[in-house]
Amino acid sequence: MAKEEMIQFEGVVQEVLRDARFLVKLDNGMDVAAYASGKMRKFRIRILAGDRVTLEMSPYDLSKARISFRHKEVQQRRPH
Repeated sequence: MAKEEMIQFEGVVQEVLRDARFLVKLDNGMDVAAYASGKMRKFRIRILAGDRVTLEMSPYDLSKARISFRHKEVQQRRPH
């Protein structure tokens, strides 16, 4: 049996929960509980409330997700 494709969504971290979980509000307005992927934990990528993230979800359970990417904030550069 082949592994099913994961569905990707983007959202914003609303709250950092205990047990290294996060409450994420998706762009479509849905709230999901998410956890950081293994590589994010391995390389100690910090996720804080307000961060924009990319999530992977199974098509069978849309209430849980895995955070696969934290987007960098784009800062405005002022001309000198």
